[in-house]
Amino acid sequence: MRTFQKLLVWQKAHELVMHTYQLTQQLPKEERYGLLQQMRRAAVSVAANITEGHQRRSKHEFLQFLSIAHGSLDELKYYYLLTKDLGYLDSSKPEAAILVEEVGKMLNGLKVHVTREVRHG
Repeated sequence: MRTFQKLLVWQKAHELVMHTYQLTQQLPKEERYGLLQQMRRAAVSVAANITEGHQRRSKHEFLQFLSIAHGSLDELKYYYLLTKDLGYLDSSKPEAAILVEEVGKMLNGLKVHVTREVRHG
C-alpha cells in the first residue's frame, strides 16, 4: 500500500497547512490564543485525518476519517471567512480559498473512490 505522502489529497492538504501557518502570522496579537490556534488546529486536522485514515486496515474506517477531515476543512473555511470579514486578513489574496476548494474537491473524489471499493469488494 502506498504511503500517505503519495496521496495527492494529502499533499494538497499539507500545502494548505503550510499556507495557513504562514497566513495566520498576520493575525493581530490578541488573536494569538483564539483564531490563530483554531485555524492552525483545523488545518492540521485535515491532513492528520487523511494520514490516520490511510493507515487503517478498513476502508470503512478510512471513509470515517475522510469525513472528519472534510468537517475540519469546512471549519477552516469558516475561519477564513471570519478573518476576512473582521478585516484581519487580506481578502484580495484568494490562495487560501482556492486551496480549501481544491482540497474539498479532492476529498470528495477520494470518498467516492473508496466508497466504490467498499461496495465492490
